[in-house]
Amino acid sequence: MTLFSVENYVAFTTGMATSIALIMAIGAQNAFVLAQGMRKQYNFEIATVCCSLDALLIFAGVAGMGVLISSNPMAMWLIALLGAIFLTGYGARALLSAFSGGQLKAEARGLKSLGQAVVVTASISLLNPHVYLDTVVLIGSVGGQYAIPDRWWFAAGATLSSVLWFFSLSYGASVLAPFFEKPKSWMILDTLVCVMMWAIAYTLWIKVFQQWPF
Repeated sequence: MTLFSVENYVAFTTGMATSIALIMAIGAQNAFVLAQGMRKQYNFEIATVCCSLDALLIFAGVAGMGVLISSNPMAMWLIALLGAIFLTGYGARALLSAFSGGQLKAEARGLKSLGQAVVVTASISLLNPHVYLDTVVLIGSVGGQYAIPDRWWFAAGATLSSVLWFFSLSYGASVLAPFFEKPKSWMILDTLVCVMMWAIAYTLWIKVFQQWPF
């Protein structure tokens, strides 16, 4: 028995492909990582939080938690409510930052501490039902079809894609830094972040009211 069989390799690469196809979509999490990456604030810590949470959710989904979450409408409704509130507030913060007049420097609008960076990153990552649908339900349902130990190779491949993506996004964002030396560029970025956050919040508010459980 070889350490890394053909079946393991297929499961691993399928996990990578499945994960990258889902996480590359521009969303609240990616927009936040990109914006903070250009500010060169806590790049390593933010990327680490994102891919660590992804790994936790991916392995939980492959282990079978996806079925449990998808069968609990109340849990999904509560996540949608919390996500809608948080993203609405964060979008408002970004919009205020875009039109803050004298507060146009990146440092003035950025995160104030490592603790704040971790909390905000975790909140944006977890208070969004889409992350559970992508990692726990979708990736979990695909990976769950594999027998052990191939399903763990699938989860490992999916996790590796997440690690590569978030660290590339966080540190690669600095390539755009020269463009953002102009205050107007930061106004545009913060406005786009606001639009992104509010667009996702809007879809969550619709779900909250359509699936009102009371």
